[in-house]
Amino acid sequence: MSLLFSPLTLPAPRGGLTLPNRLVVAPMCQYSANNGCATDWHLMHWGNLLNSGAAMVTIEATAVLPEGRITPNCLGLWDDRTEAALTDHLQRARALAPSAAVCLQLAHAGRKASSALPWQGGQLLTPAQGGWETFAPSALPHLPNETAPTAISAARLIEIREAFVTAARRAARLGVEAVELHGAHGYLLHQFLSPLANQRSDAYGGSFENRIRFPLEVFAAVRQAFDGVLGLRLSATDWVEGGWDLPQSIELAQRLRAAGCNFIHVSSGGVSPLQKIALGAGYQVPFAQAIRAATGMVTTSVGLITEAQQAEAILQAGDADLIALARGFLYQPRWGWQAAAALGGTVQASPQYWRCLPREAQTAFGKVTVAQR
Repeated sequence: MSLLFSPLTLPAPRGGLTLPNRLVVAPMCQYSANNGCATDWHLMHWGNLLNSGAAMVTIEATAVLPEGRITPNCLGLWDDRTEAALTDHLQRARALAPSAAVCLQLAHAGRKASSALPWQGGQLLTPAQGGWETFAPSALPHLPNETAPTAISAARLIEIREAFVTAARRAARLGVEAVELHGAHGYLLHQFLSPLANQRSDAYGGSFENRIRFPLEVFAAVRQAFDGVLGLRLSATDWVEGGWDLPQSIELAQRLRAAGCNFIHVSSGGVSPLQKIALGAGYQVPFAQAIRAATGMVTTSVGLITEAQQAEAILQAGDADLIALARGFLYQPRWGWQAAAALGGTVQASPQYWRCLPREAQTAFGKVTVAQR
């Protein structure tokens, strides 16, 4: 039996969440919100992904504060207006697809906020271009030629932590089954972890214990507020000498497990332009394997996983528990159907699509019947 199409139960305070397969849609920013509010682009996008065959779909980085957006068009969940828009579009998308779990990624971009859209250059916006003040652990810009962010005060740390908590409560009202905190790719929580971005001299900077303090405080506060499945996306290494690395990631994962973390979504990089990433098929799998082996946690592997047999081999080797794809689903929104056909698995599909399967993939939807006259 294919492991990719076998069930997995994620624990949670409210009770376990059983996923019918191990395939996850990773969060992918769409830069299509209106003042933080979801739009009809999201309705179309989520409807597509919920019809992909994946057991769980992760909604893109969703800012907990306006200044925490990566770009002016990033999704948010910081007030009643943004909550209402997300609720409306998500409910309508879910009504147009088979049952699938939804995970919402909560984020704050820190010093990487106030950026132009990727197709408009992706660089830091000036106030004249509609940019805003950015905040980070230390007054260190992401790129040397950029305006430095404002170092976060102790009082503002509390405000940001509480913004994550409030957003998690809103996420619970949305009816999502899981929440993922974004601690990767050079955004705020990752900035606290990495000595390349965090050069504070107070209790939140310097030593490993100090650098992990704020991310752990945020996680603990969100864990109290949200009783569903709760995980964290982590950059396992900065790919820069002297930066955050795998041994520190393993130690943090152990602390997170003790704090009630239900899964670790293992990625890498993003905090420094000096990174030297060794790209290749499944290049981040060894990080997921090492964290899983050291902690016993449910781990999600992601990054240049493109073929069904490749995903299956990762699971068979015990290197991860879940397989996440991002760009693969953008290019082929029915990747899960094709993987099920290739591996002899089955996925749920809307009955409107039951008659679409080619002859060689007739079992991918299980036992379905279509009659016409």
